[in-house]
Amino acid sequence: MSVNPFETNLDKTPANYQALTPLTHFTRAAAVYPDHTAIIHGNLRISYEEFFGRARRLASMLASNYIGKGDTVSVMLPNTPAMLDAHYGVPMTGAVLHSINTRLDAAIVAFQLDHAETKVVIVDREFSSVMKQALELASVKPLVIDYNDTEYPQDGEALSYTDYEEFIAKGDPNFKWRLPDDEWDAISLNYTSGTTGNPKGVVYHHRGAALMCYANTIATGMGQHPVYLWTLPMFHCNGWCFPWSLSVVAGTHVCLRWVRAKPMYDAIVDHKVTHLSGAPIVMSVLLNASDEEKREITHQVAFNHAAAPPPQSVLTGMTNAGFRLTHLYGLTETYGPAVINEWNSSWDTQTEEEQADKRMRQGVRYTALEDLTVIDPNTMEQVRADGKTLGEVMFRGNIVMKGYLKNPKATDESFAGGWFHSGDLGVLYPDGYIQLKDRSKDIIISGGENISSIEVEDVIYKNPDVVSCAVVAKPDEKWGETPCAFVELKDGSSLTADDLISWCRERLAPFKCPRHVVLAKVPKTSTGKIQKFKLREMIKDD
Repeated sequence: MSVNPFETNLDKTPANYQALTPLTHFTRAAAVYPDHTAIIHGNLRISYEEFFGRARRLASMLASNYIGKGDTVSVMLPNTPAMLDAHYGVPMTGAVLHSINTRLDAAIVAFQLDHAETKVVIVDREFSSVMKQALELASVKPLVIDYNDTEYPQDGEALSYTDYEEFIAKGDPNFKWRLPDDEWDAISLNYTSGTTGNPKGVVYHHRGAALMCYANTIATGMGQHPVYLWTLPMFHCNGWCFPWSLSVVAGTHVCLRWVRAKPMYDAIVDHKVTHLSGAPIVMSVLLNASDEEKREITHQVAFNHAAAPPPQSVLTGMTNAGFRLTHLYGLTETYGPAVINEWNSSWDTQTEEEQADKRMRQGVRYTALEDLTVIDPNTMEQVRADGKTLGEVMFRGNIVMKGYLKNPKATDESFAGGWFHSGDLGVLYPDGYIQLKDRSKDIIISGGENISSIEVEDVIYKNPDVVSCAVVAKPDEKWGETPCAFVELKDGSSLTADDLISWCRERLAPFKCPRHVVLAKVPKTSTGKIQKFKLREMIKDD
């Protein structure tokens, strides 16, 4: 057997091999651009040197409280400096960052805390009421740290005697953090929306997060020192990994506590924002702002949008307002966006209708994703690239999750056949672009948030007057999609549509509640299965 000379005495050593991690991007940014503004929040300005020091102080204090590899630090925070600190400070200890969706109810938050075995939780006063209830329901008893936003103080009660800023002030700004033992080590934990039963915990690794940093900057056209407005919640797939990505190009994070029209326009104009991301709801907020809220934008702003594509009128309105649009697609399991609608210059000569069709496609794989296609899940063969044959969108590569926390069955099912099964149904075009056509689990994407139609239906079915119901996505210019419930009532019932909406509001997070309820006979097959496709056609023509 011959010896391979390229493998002989050419081994991995500390000199030629280091684990990939977004922490090294951060270290470089702080070393090369210490005085450059890293964070803007209200009147607060934080340089990269100060930002690096804050993250290390947080890591120092967590370590002094016995937080290390394998531990979970949960945060329930809006887009504030503390959230950015956590994205670096937590992994600096080897621990895993768990960002909680601030729109969830106490029961779901409690489930996540227990499932993640949370050791520390950092909570903003705005969400202290929900967190207080969640901690009462949860079995874990974590160290609680209160974050009081000094730029935008909140009235919520303090849940502990530990204030975040006082906590990190005691830390060591020169804390000796270290690289992960293995780039496969977990860096963060994000929960899905729980389409069937409890939500699943999606685990990211350092390698995937580091690669996403490069991919995001390439996909969105970021040059050196971009100014990024945080309209996208950082709790959502870790802000699509942009909290880490901006360190590659030493960008400026412009924090935004609430997505409202005037603060967005003010930030874009005053800070010369170059990039922002979000769902179509953000577009609607900008376009539908009053004259008093709007300000003239004299420079081009790159807007990365995901979720259901907005109507053509919205796309045209955004383009006319000076925004350069990039349509992205992905899932929690793919670190956020893993597919980009890469615009081909040859399409510039096409008709407006043809261009609109191109913009509705999800696109091609990210540079950090190794493979993307549409496959028949029964045969595991790629479908015909004809733009018509339906199959399941599947992913393969380094920006696919490690798996689902404590759920080997779901992990194995999602990776069956060596591909990640998205659960989304789509078609493949001859040029390799994919387009979603349906969702196998009837997920409704509203304002960028996933809503399970099954979960909403279960709540409606609990009303004693309901005989049958079905929830489908209704196109919405503002939110992209909203839940629409078709409900069949018992004979003689006096229940109204408003009564059912109120019923849901008492039992569901607000964003999951149907905005429309149609009281009518629900169409079924001869075997009793509800024909949702008929309902979708009904509301499409509405």
